[in-house]
Amino acid sequence: MLQAQRFLLMSAVLVLAVMTSAIGCVYAKHESRKLFVELQRFTAERDEMQVNWGRLQIEQSTWSAHARVESLARQQMKMRSPDPADIRLVQQ
Repeated sequence: MLQAQRFLLMSAVLVLAVMTSAIGCVYAKHESRKLFVELQRFTAERDEMQVNWGRLQIEQSTWSAHARVESLARQQMKMRSPDPADIRLVQQ
């Protein structure tokens, strides 16, 4: 009789340990999937930001191009290149 009680108690402990392990496994897998989805979202966001950064660099180089600056200076500020007769060389 005592041996049967021990067997039942040991079986109950083992079943409880297996159930706890199974629940822990399911929880770990769930967390892993959740973190993977978050990683994918951040990766897509990073890629989008890199594309946007490239566009901004192209835009900056376009706005600061020498020909554009010179054209704006001539049109909006009425600037012009000096005549050769107006140029004076200064030497030390």
